[in-house]
Amino acid sequence: MLVRSLLLATALLAASGPALAANDTAISGAAASDLPDVIRATNAMPVPVLRANVNVSSDVVRIGDVIDNAGSSAQIAIYRAPDPGTTGTLPATQVLNALRAHQVIGVDTRGLSKIAVTRLARTLEADDIELQVAVALEHRNGLGDASNLSLTFDNDLRTVRLDAANNGAINPVATRYDPRSNRFDVTLEVGNDSDAPPARLRFTGTAIETVEVAVLARDVDRNTLLRSSDVVMERRPKAEVGNDAAGRDHVIGLQTRRQLRAGQPLRTTDLTKPDLVQRDQAVTLIYQSAGIYLTVRGKAVEGGTEGDVVNVLNLQSKRTVSGVVVGRGQVSISPVPAIAPRQIASAAQVAEAPLNNSATIPANDSAPVSPRTE
Repeated sequence: MLVRSLLLATALLAASGPALAANDTAISGAAASDLPDVIRATNAMPVPVLRANVNVSSDVVRIGDVIDNAGSSAQIAIYRAPDPGTTGTLPATQVLNALRAHQVIGVDTRGLSKIAVTRLARTLEADDIELQVAVALEHRNGLGDASNLSLTFDNDLRTVRLDAANNGAINPVATRYDPRSNRFDVTLEVGNDSDAPPARLRFTGTAIETVEVAVLARDVDRNTLLRSSDVVMERRPKAEVGNDAAGRDHVIGLQTRRQLRAGQPLRTTDLTKPDLVQRDQAVTLIYQSAGIYLTVRGKAVEGGTEGDVVNVLNLQSKRTVSGVVVGRGQVSISPVPAIAPRQIASAAQVAEAPLNNSATIPANDSAPVSPRTE
């Protein structure tokens, strides 16, 4: 019985063999005819290529940032971007795994083992920020020009990096200054070209107006003639030196009125013109009048600068006379020229003067008018 079943199965397989072979041949022919279309479709799709260096301007890294030919997956975010103005690295294998999770395969890595991601930024240097704050405080509540303001910030002023989209102008939106405490509170706004709100930066501290003033480089005594090496230029608080601060050009060659210390700012009231005549100095007395020019030796009883009236001992007559300092070691005792008074006619003389009745006044307004008798 078993032998009969086996013979029947063998006969059935032999009968179905040609039909199966014909079916396989038909399927193989159809697959062969469709194969060129598949190959052409595959070649038409660009191969994704991994980038070695990536620059982003937002806070996320997208598929289209790390590979070329990302297609419809370009806007899918896969990583958080580094801080503005900084650069981070990613292993290539980690990037491929992230791409594979979004069905992006067959990426050409070009042999890269890692990629660098840089977040673009707008950089505001500390000096630029200080200038913007000074401009915001300029001429506010009695303050002077921005260039004369000395700012001290509550927190250390450092470089600020903002998103690259913040490329607009910097404007103060809130400015407060208290002249009693010198405290300021300034908020700056940085515009951008996106729909995001502008960036705001707040700074607090103290502001003091300063002036450039000549400061003594050494101690000096009274009546010291100042030279260029005696002074240096420094900025000092305006409240410290007042409104009569002296500059370098206004102190060189002048004489101190009193003893001054090194480091002390100079005021115009501290200085005077140098004495051309010193006390007990041998001087020349000059007497000059019409056709007369005389000189005699003398001794100054007191010192004085040009134009000062000083007393001088006439060594010849032993008398003390007063004169005007006119030069170094020279005192003039010339008399002041007398001014001759003009003679004014009396009223009686005018009344007695004959009148010329024949004289007429011309009708022309442009005719000269005789001077009036005073």
